[in-house]
Amino acid sequence: ALCLQEERSSGINAEYGGSTRPVNPVAEQILNRYRTPGQAAPSTEDVQWRTYLRSVNEAALCLQEEIIANPVDGNIGLIFGIGHCPQRGGPFQFLDTYGAQSFVDKMHRYEEQLGFRFEPAEIVIDYAKSGKKFMH
Repeated sequence: ALCLQEERSSGINAEYGGSTRPVNPVAEQILNRYRTPGQAAPSTEDVQWRTYLRSVNEAALCLQEEIIANPVDGNIGLIFGIGHCPQRGGPFQFLDTYGAQSFVDKMHRYEEQLGFRFEPAEIVIDYAKSGKKFMH
């Protein structure tokens, strides 16, 4: 399981003062624009994976594009900067623990379903092929 907090019943339908607020009409327009007829809502676990994998992939892209100097900086930056789950040790520790190849495979499955947003970073593909670890 990912590092998760308990589920909350808030969002665009947040309960407010004992009653449910109506859906924001602008939000509803945006949702309708991207809604696919007949498509089931993703599971909570699926949403968690999709969100988490994208954050890890963005960290890998930062390393690939030399925005960060090394994986340690990426781990520290995400843990202290945006509250990345410290129990995971940061995104690069996660990649080493979960496995770069497992990450690439999962990203490719989402890429097939959801498009280019889930294209894995080239650096992770390279590490998966070579068996190299991000954390020495």
